[in-house]
Amino acid sequence: MGWSVLKKRIIPVQLLLGERLTKTIQFNSHRDVGDPIKSSKIYNDQCADELIFLNINRQKQGIQPLLEILEAVSEECFMPLAVGGGISEFEMARQLIQNGADKVVVNSVSYSDIKTVSRICENLGSQAVIAAVDVRYENGAWSLWSDCGRVKELVTLNDHLNCLSGAGVGEIMINSIDRDGTMSGYDIPLLAYVVSRVSVPVIGCGGAGTYEHMRDAFMNTGVDALACGSIFNFGDNNPLRAKAYLSNHGIPFKVV
Repeated sequence: MGWSVLKKRIIPVQLLLGERLTKTIQFNSHRDVGDPIKSSKIYNDQCADELIFLNINRQKQGIQPLLEILEAVSEECFMPLAVGGGISEFEMARQLIQNGADKVVVNSVSYSDIKTVSRICENLGSQAVIAAVDVRYENGAWSLWSDCGRVKELVTLNDHLNCLSGAGVGEIMINSIDRDGTMSGYDIPLLAYVVSRVSVPVIGCGGAGTYEHMRDAFMNTGVDALACGSIFNFGDNNPLRAKAYLSNHGIPFKVV
């Protein structure tokens, strides 16, 4: 893969539930972690490379919550913003990009209507599309889940990765449901497998609890970026300190 020479990225993930941020454990057990605007400003000041907002409110699935957060956060932040959760049509993606999103995150629609994903990539540019893939490990194999981990999809990880590559997505974010919120480390075999199967940048997600976990993921999988939640929500860790630690281990980051 030719991506390893690129600068690595640290990307905080913020889960939107109503007007608040929440943190989950294995996609359940919601815990309030603050105000999205204040949190985004802090990440901006701490040199996060990007910010991902995901609306996980299944009752309010339209893009209105994302449009509202974009307007408010855009005034405080100057890093790239990616938003997702409930994007099911091309027009939704177009509206989000027009209103300040640098990237959109698609998930469930990539199983039900891959042509819509292709259309988004063709019209808005591959660089503006992240495909999120939520994965569980069960019975000796990886299974894929949509609708915030509620619906099991009858497709293999390998076939779905091929499908996403064919649609032209610019990045793939792999989220381990098993590791989500556990702070027990990233799923190294899962991330390494995905990196070996695709030619676009891979974002690893799920399990960061220490800077050592991040170091191990970068050094042992070839991922281009790591998405983090709990490590920054609980304790005094932040992207600036994470980068300083990782840089000392020879992992290259963009100089801010």
